[in-house]
Amino acid sequence: MKTIQVYGSGCRNCQVTAQRIVDVAQSLGQDVEVEKVTSLEAIMKAGVMSTPGVGVEGIVRHTGSVPTVEQVQAMLVS
Repeated sequence: MKTIQVYGSGCRNCQVTAQRIVDVAQSLGQDVEVEKVTSLEAIMKAGVMSTPGVGVEGIVRHTGSVPTVEQVQAMLVS
């Protein structure tokens, strides 16, 4: 099971990002755990300067926008 972090305040784009990750993971038959990281200190410590951000196993892979389905697929299969 992969652990995916969604960095952001919990805004609409962060919610859409988290749901997209769950949906894509289900379509790929993968189990994921989505952690919503809302602490400004934790977001900055991860190096995310623009939200939403997405991390895979603690490594930031995307920032600044809701990732596309294709981008999420690439994050989950790599």
